[in-house]
Amino acid sequence: MRNPLLQNIANILLILVLGTFVLKEGAFIFVPLVWGAFFAFALNPLSNWIEEKRIPRGLAIAFSILLVSVLVVGLLYLIFNQVIGLIGDIPEIEQAFQQKIDVYGVEIQQLTGIEIPDFESMKNGDLISFGSLNETLFATGKSITLAGIIPLYIFLLMYYKDFFVEFLKKLSAESNELVLSWANESGKVIQHYLAGMLKVTFIVACMAGLFFYLIGVKYFLLFAVFIALMNLIPYVGVFISSFFAILYVFLTTDSFAYPFLTFLVLWGIQLVENNIITPLVVGSQVQVNALAVVLAILIGGWLWGISGMILFIPLVGVLKISLSKSKDLTAYAFLLGDEIPVTEKRENFWKLLKRKLSK
Repeated sequence: MRNPLLQNIANILLILVLGTFVLKEGAFIFVPLVWGAFFAFALNPLSNWIEEKRIPRGLAIAFSILLVSVLVVGLLYLIFNQVIGLIGDIPEIEQAFQQKIDVYGVEIQQLTGIEIPDFESMKNGDLISFGSLNETLFATGKSITLAGIIPLYIFLLMYYKDFFVEFLKKLSAESNELVLSWANESGKVIQHYLAGMLKVTFIVACMAGLFFYLIGVKYFLLFAVFIALMNLIPYVGVFISSFFAILYVFLTTDSFAYPFLTFLVLWGIQLVENNIITPLVVGSQVQVNALAVVLAILIGGWLWGISGMILFIPLVGVLKISLSKSKDLTAYAFLLGDEIPVTEKRENFWKLLKRKLSK
C-alpha cells in the first residue's frame, strides 16, 4: 500500500523543483512581467482618476505611464551626468587611494601582520578580459530590452484588467467572492507596498543627500539616490551602499572624522527608517516576519538577481494572503506572518522609550 504522507511529500518536492527550474530559466520572461504587474497596480489609481474624467482608458493609461517615465528619465539624466563626472575623476581617486595605501598600509601591516597588496600591480594587471567585456555588454543589452518590455506589460495589464477579473470569475464560478477577495487584498498589498516604499525611498534620498551636501561631497545626488535605492533591499542593501559611500568619503577627504561621521549618519538614517519612517509610511501591509524576509531575499536573489531581492518581499505577502484563504493551509500563512510578538523576559529599553514617546 502507498503511504499517503510520502506521496504528498514527493508531490510537493516535485512541484518545488519544477517551479524553481521554470522560474530560474524563465527569468527573462517572468521578471519584466512581475515588474509590469506591480507597476500596473501602483499606477491603477492614477489611471482610474483620469478615466473618470471621461478620458478613454488607453489614453489614461498612456498618460500615466508617460508621466512616470518623464519623472524617471529626468532623474536618470541628473544621475547620468554625475556618473560621467565620477568616471572622469577616477584617475584622481586612484591617486588618492595610492596615497592612502602608502600612508596607512605600513601601519596596518605592523598592527595586524596582514600584507597589503601592491596597488600598482593590481592596477596594471589584466583585470578586464574580452570575455568579461562580452558578458557585460550582453547583460547591458538584456537589461535595456527588459526595460523596454515593462511599459508594454504595464499598458496591457491595465487595459485588460476587467478581462482578467472576468477570467477569475469563470475560473471559480462556485467561489467568486473568495477569489475576488483574494485578488482585491493582494492588489492592496502590492499598491500600499509600492507606494509606501516610494515615499520611504524619497525620504531616505533627501536625508542622505542633505548630509552629503553639507559635508561637501561632490556627487551628493548620485550617492543619495544609490543609498535610497539599495535601501529597498532589506538588511543587505545598507551594507553595500554604506561601504561605497564611506570609501568615497575616505578617499576624498583628509581626515578620519568624515568617514566615521558618514558611518554614524548612514546607520542612524537606517535605524530611523526601519523603526520610525517605514512603520509610519508603509505600515504592516506585507506583514511578513524577518526570517521570511531574509529567505525571500536570498531565494529571490538566487533566482532573479537584484529584481528578485526586491520583488520577492511583496510576493511573500501575496503568498501569505493566498495561504490564509485556505483552511488547510492557514498554519503556513501563520508561519510567514508576524502576528505573535517576540516575548522577552523584561521589556528592553527601546520598547520603553517608544512607549514614553507615544504618551
